[in-house]
Amino acid sequence: MPATTGGHRRLKLRRAAFARGRLTIDALERLATGFGTAVLALLTALLVLIMLLGCLIGLGGKLAPLALRGLRQAADRERRRLSEWGPDLVEPGPPLDRLKPALSDPTVRREAAWMVVHGTFGLLVGLLGLTFPIHAVQDATFWAWWWLVPSDEAATAALGLWIVDDLPSALAVILFTPGHLAVTVAVSPLLARLQAWPGRRLLAPDPDADLALRVAHLTATRAAALDAHAAELRRIERALHDGAQNRLVTVNVLLGAALRALERDPATAREPLERAQSAAEQGLAELRQVVRQILPPVLTDRSLPDALAGLAASCPVPCRVDADVPVRAAASVEATAYFVVAEALTNIAKHSGAARAAVQVRRCGDRLYLQVVDDGRGGADARAGSGLDGMRGRVEAHDGTFKVSSPPGGPTVVRVELPCGV
Repeated sequence: MPATTGGHRRLKLRRAAFARGRLTIDALERLATGFGTAVLALLTALLVLIMLLGCLIGLGGKLAPLALRGLRQAADRERRRLSEWGPDLVEPGPPLDRLKPALSDPTVRREAAWMVVHGTFGLLVGLLGLTFPIHAVQDATFWAWWWLVPSDEAATAALGLWIVDDLPSALAVILFTPGHLAVTVAVSPLLARLQAWPGRRLLAPDPDADLALRVAHLTATRAAALDAHAAELRRIERALHDGAQNRLVTVNVLLGAALRALERDPATAREPLERAQSAAEQGLAELRQVVRQILPPVLTDRSLPDALAGLAASCPVPCRVDADVPVRAAASVEATAYFVVAEALTNIAKHSGAARAAVQVRRCGDRLYLQVVDDGRGGADARAGSGLDGMRGRVEAHDGTFKVSSPPGGPTVVRVELPCGV
């Protein structure tokens, strides 16, 4: 028993370490992309400054459309970036092309404030967040390149705390690597949230506009849910009509033939009875298949990770499942996640030409995050009948978000975020 308890403890520690590592990698990716948008915001601020200086010599009207368009494009790029890591930030639409109306527009004023804050504060936070992993790599590899320093100069490593003048002292620099890694793991998620805060605060739509967009979105998703429900009913009807119903008709006909055979010659009744039994078994199997497609029993009997593992095992393309769902979500949410993965793996097997696929599922708070990745040829398009449109409809019917990234040449990444429900 103690050995079992120790094994569970080690397993929990490994899972916690892996989850923290994934969180750190995601935070570093967010810091890197945030650093890029901060540079873009800084360049946009320079363009706006040129426009304002141009106003002094009468060129402001000519430069205003370019500056306002650049400001909107930079802000929209940040909105798209933040939407990949959290709730969607709706893009407000095309920019104004005249300076005076733009100055009275609350959206433009908030975008200008974001430009200044993100171009300075966001840039510094990005630099700070990326400094520690860069120093970790530098210290870990210092022994391999310290000899490039001129022989008459001593190399300074580990933030100036260590003087290197021979190979042993160069190897000793590696001892500083765990410290930088520990700081990276500790502060990266916090810095990523800190860097994203101005965009979340300033680039969100006005409350009134947000409410109107919300009502429009709910109306559209309600219509999509009704359409998906009707399509599902038609699919079930076709499956029952073409499969189980035909089997039951066959059973009825064969039983009638067996009854007539019993009246004439009981010895000849065995064959139609055996055929009726076979048809009944096939009908039951088809009914079970229809039921599994409505709600897979494994979701009820076991868990979402087990159900996804079964999908991956039956996928023609080698697929790896990485699931960390300590608390179960609502049954309808798990069924939607199962459907998305099943449809995504079907698309991968039919259209992608991929050699590998991976499914990742995480539950963070009251949200379920799902990602399906393949290394195929890319170019997936919801308008091409690939099933993506149906997946989007199901997800949005749960007030979730559905994103697809599939550039030509791949990889294709499907990201889904679902509220876990109760």
